[in-house]
Amino acid sequence: MPVPHTPGERLAMERRTIEVIPDAERHGTPRSQFTLWFGANMQITAIVDGALSVVFGADALWAIPALLLGNVLGGIVMALHSAQGPRLGVPQMISSRAQFGVHGAVLPLLLVILMYLGFAATGSVLAGQALSAMLHLDDTRIGILVFGVLTAVVAVTGYRLIHAAGRVATVAGVLGLGYLLVRVFTQYDVGAHVGIKGFEAPTFLLAVGLGAGWQLTFGPYVADYSRYLPRTTSARATFWSTFAGSVIGSQWAMTLGALTAAVAGKAFLTDQVGFLGELAGPAAVALLIYLVIVVGKLTVNCLNAYGGFMAMLTTVTAFDGRSRISATARAASIVGFTAVSIGIALAASADFLDNFKNFVLLILTVFTPWSAINLVDYYLISRERVDIPALYDPRGRYGRWNVTALTCYVVGVAVQVPFLATKLYTGALTERLGGADISWIVGLAVTAVLYGVWARRTADPPAETVHPADTDGDARAAAPVA
Repeated sequence: MPVPHTPGERLAMERRTIEVIPDAERHGTPRSQFTLWFGANMQITAIVDGALSVVFGADALWAIPALLLGNVLGGIVMALHSAQGPRLGVPQMISSRAQFGVHGAVLPLLLVILMYLGFAATGSVLAGQALSAMLHLDDTRIGILVFGVLTAVVAVTGYRLIHAAGRVATVAGVLGLGYLLVRVFTQYDVGAHVGIKGFEAPTFLLAVGLGAGWQLTFGPYVADYSRYLPRTTSARATFWSTFAGSVIGSQWAMTLGALTAAVAGKAFLTDQVGFLGELAGPAAVALLIYLVIVVGKLTVNCLNAYGGFMAMLTTVTAFDGRSRISATARAASIVGFTAVSIGIALAASADFLDNFKNFVLLILTVFTPWSAINLVDYYLISRERVDIPALYDPRGRYGRWNVTALTCYVVGVAVQVPFLATKLYTGALTERLGGADISWIVGLAVTAVLYGVWARRTADPPAETVHPADTDGDARAAAPVA
């Protein structure tokens, strides 16, 4: 049975890492997933993501529904990952060992770590600019460093404080981004800037890809934040709470971005944070908008830092056999990850928008096959039956390497290459499609079908989910509270 927590315990430092969460420590309701993912998406990087659809050619009138379509499609995949958390009680990338093998799961994990670093660094640049504006600092690097310290403190404290930050970001995001959306319509003649261009398939599909890619990149860590929910939590309730929070939050922010890019043009491109401050109006209100930017970025950057250290631990422990680590090692991993991301942020290129667009599309290429394999296996092949102790044992049911999954993953990435449309490479078939990027659709479909057919012959799921006999006593001895 889940146990109640006192207010002090709610903000106590988390002591669990990659091990199974015992039933006695399960708590909360699916509603917590809504506020976490709504708050994490109501932030400036999502605004920039929406702006990209207009910056790179789409009319806002078509970009907004395209972004919505992408958010919905990607949000379905993302929320299906979230629904695994309460049932299994393990981090998302630990559960992927059931598909790839204990060692084999490391291949996508290395890419996951790079993704977290990329998003943490780009987010730190924008949040650092906002902090510098708030504190009237001439050097943005100081703002980036301060933001890095804040990120490390919240992420080290862990799960409960991150959820608390999500609740604060939800309220701040509704007020701040709602106000900015009103200001766009009151300060500009929006009607004169939208509906100018007709429908263009390439730019429409680019916007769909930006929305879908945004959601799909949450897949590798979304269950990390639902794994503490009681095992009896409805999978449907977890799915819809996560889906609604993530899709509504991201679409709100991206709509603001698309409209802002349409009416402001180069004024927004050169200084995204500064432009939003000016759009806010009076200096006192601009200060509050900068605070909203920082709060929103703090929430999602903590998710990146937390997910980054989980991915690193999952990688290391795949080879050394541990299922738990000490609180000191946990803190050191988070601080180290944050330090690297801040270092990248300090060296970031000024050509932020273009680089970010290509980063999102590249990440989309490598994570759609992973999501396809994980979801097809969990829901269709294994039918939600997992041998949880075997996730930590290379000699167990799932073995070290799963050739089926790894082969399908490589094929899923490879088949997307002819359909890519990025700054670094444009596929031959993309040119025949008029520049439309449908690589992620191809990767998702081909991988799902190939793995679904092949794994039915090779998979060996248990008759029912196998839970550890006891995960509490050993954990207290192995992972002392700091």
